[in-house]
Amino acid sequence: MLNKQVIQQAFENYFNAKPVFIVRAPGRVNLIGEHTDYNDGFVLPMAIDHAVWIALRPRDDSVIRINSLDLNLIADFKLDSLSKGEGWVEYLKGVAHELQVAGYKLKGWEGLMAGDVPIGAGLSSSAAVELATARAFGCVSNFEWDPVKMAKTGQRAENHWVGVNCGIMDQMASAASKAGHTLFLDCRSLEIQHIPMPADVAVVVMDTSTRRGLVASAYNERRSQCEQAARYFGVKALRDVGVNEFEKRSEKKEVNDAVWRRARHIITENQRVLDAIKAMHEGDIKTVGKLFNESHASLRDDFEVTNEALNQIVESALEQEGCYGARMTGAGFGGCAVALVEKEKSQSFAEAVSTAYRQRSGLEASVYVCQASEGASLV
Repeated sequence: MLNKQVIQQAFENYFNAKPVFIVRAPGRVNLIGEHTDYNDGFVLPMAIDHAVWIALRPRDDSVIRINSLDLNLIADFKLDSLSKGEGWVEYLKGVAHELQVAGYKLKGWEGLMAGDVPIGAGLSSSAAVELATARAFGCVSNFEWDPVKMAKTGQRAENHWVGVNCGIMDQMASAASKAGHTLFLDCRSLEIQHIPMPADVAVVVMDTSTRRGLVASAYNERRSQCEQAARYFGVKALRDVGVNEFEKRSEKKEVNDAVWRRARHIITENQRVLDAIKAMHEGDIKTVGKLFNESHASLRDDFEVTNEALNQIVESALEQEGCYGARMTGAGFGGCAVALVEKEKSQSFAEAVSTAYRQRSGLEASVYVCQASEGASLV
């Protein structure tokens, strides 16, 4: 696994000097609260101990020069003449652009970047790049670190510069998390609470090795259906509809069945997040596991965003000793699932679920036993 010593040694080998700063920003896994973010709802992500690292030193000019060790590519750009292009460096340029639009006076720097957040697995490698970049600029340009402002900067960079219409959860998890805790986020107000993770529980991320295919149209369709349901209920977003109200209206619904099921997922999922937080405060991890299972069933049957591999890996997880619950995580149609497991059984669980999934699907899973990590930080 990447750490301070590895990135520092790589910098010294490349520049023949010690780095002035080393920053890191973590990826994240969403424990529960799926597709609720763009419905102004509640989410419960956790920063993981897989991160993007940048070792750097200031420059005397306005140039950013970065060497990606993972891609074996070097890129540079000037802060005073930013223009859009293609590729990985656009995430860094987007952050630089948004910081300057917000009035920050940026200085140039050069460095090395490396990460061990799996790319394309739904663990927010892009948000980790954005927040590590913002941290690097903060160090070199000497401005105060504000996690919420920097999360918004990363989101704007992805929305406006890169062109990906993401919500705020990924950047908030990478920017504002606290080691040993999950992050409860109200996606409307951006209020956060740090909820302690039980010490005897491990979070296991299970990568199905399937990747989201042509899902932009499906994602947009789900958003449109949620907006249609909100109009039916006469509210700004489905966050404003409670489970009781939803059930009262079920007799006289005037929308089609698909829209109704999409709404049911969002409304019950928001309640599951609130129930999970209450259970975690009470140390009732069995209830949290049960909520995981209900969430997966809702995503499979009502929101229809799982695929065969996700269902198979969740089934494989639930068969194993020490598993409290499991569910798909992320946008769906591929990527990862997440399980809550007794910590002392987590390694044997990882091996057993890999074997069971291979037998079911014929595919190889990458399984990560994760700890709750600190948000973007100067190391």
